Amino acid sequence: MTESGSIEFLGSLGAVSIVILLVLLVFSVASWAIIIYKWRLFRLVAREEREFLNAYASAQHDEEELRRLAGQLKASPSAAVFLGIVDRVSTERDAVPSGPFAAVPNDDLSTEAVALERHYLGRVVEYLLQGQITRHEAYLPFLATTGNITPFIGLLGTVVGIINAFTEIGRQGTASLAAVAPGVAEALVATAAGLFTAIPAVIAYNYFLTRIRNSAFHMEAFSIELLNALLVRMKQVGVRG
Repeated sequence: MTESGSIEFLGSLGAVSIVILLVLLVFSVASWAIIIYKWRLFRLVAREEREFLNAYASAQHDEEELRRLAGQLKASPSAAVFLGIVDRVSTERDAVPSGPFAAVPNDDLSTEAVALERHYLGRVVEYLLQGQITRHEAYLPFLATTGNITPFIGLLGTVVGIINAFTEIGRQGTASLAAVAPGVAEALVATAAGLFTAIPAVIAYNYFLTRIRNSAFHMEAFSIELLNALLVRMKQVGVRG
């Protein structure tokens, strides 16, 4: 279709069809903006997550270095979990740690105290994990909404186009191609626009949801390892006390 033909076709659309196409255009532009933003964000998250986990594995006994690195890697969910747990332990114990898991005071810890501490830290981990998942899920509901409703918006345009086609048939008193074609074309354009908007949004939503689930799995694995190290340290201190 030539440029003049496209302009002529758009000029032949009814007001309802134009509004529908504009609504679909807004959804499409917004969803593509979110897709690009989230794709770049998850690339950054993956890169910083690898960097922090490598640093954690190689420098477990240098807490200050891990704190500094975690503060710099703001996109890493495991870094955020690490800071959240260690900072809370340090605050609760009112002590300045000299090692990564030495934020426990040198007093006698009973089995009951350790159990209470395990429960508290477990709740802290749940809170931190949910916060990271919620942060990663930002804007995804818009993609889900786009994938769900834009086909129906396009279907509405399709119905309007068919109505216009039958209206033109009744006005001209003939079912010739000249009478039917404009309405059918209007209907097909609305259908195509709805699908063009919905399909990328659905694909991106499922992809990002998979990335979030994988990230949550790695965060949980890291949190279990970190909590185990903290609790082992607490028991060692309790035995020494």
